[in-house]
Amino acid sequence: MRAIVTRVAEASVRVDGALVGECGPGLLVLAAAHRDDDMTSVRKCADRIAGLRIFNDADGKMNLALRDVPCDSKRAQLLVISNFTVLGDTAKSRRPSFGAAAGFVDGERLFAAFLDALRTAGYRVATGVFGADMQVESVNNGPVTVIVETVPPSPIER
Repeated sequence: MRAIVTRVAEASVRVDGALVGECGPGLLVLAAAHRDDDMTSVRKCADRIAGLRIFNDADGKMNLALRDVPCDSKRAQLLVISNFTVLGDTAKSRRPSFGAAAGFVDGERLFAAFLDALRTAGYRVATGVFGADMQVESVNNGPVTVIVETVPPSPIER
């Protein structure tokens, strides 16, 4: 999997104008399943994101993970959006190639397993609608944005 993880003050997603998910403060995660992903790589990605030390401690240093940060009892800690385009390869062209992304059926299954892994770890997770045209809004905090990848890139992507 590959995920773009952003620390946010708040984030939300709408489909056809209707609010379908929101979080804050926490993490906005744009995630894509790679064609070579399996349940092990999905769980590894979820674990890595949950343990990312990208929140500030009392000294202002990024030493805290999501589990260490007080959360709003009414809102999710993570907003996780399926986004196969984060696997886009632009090395050879201005038009991204999405050949590394899992197909729709496998992508949906792996994305659902990713959400389940985060929820099983005890996090409140909001999400959009898999495969839908979504409008995502976020108020970045920092800004702090990192890439988490659990499948080694192919020689072309290196």
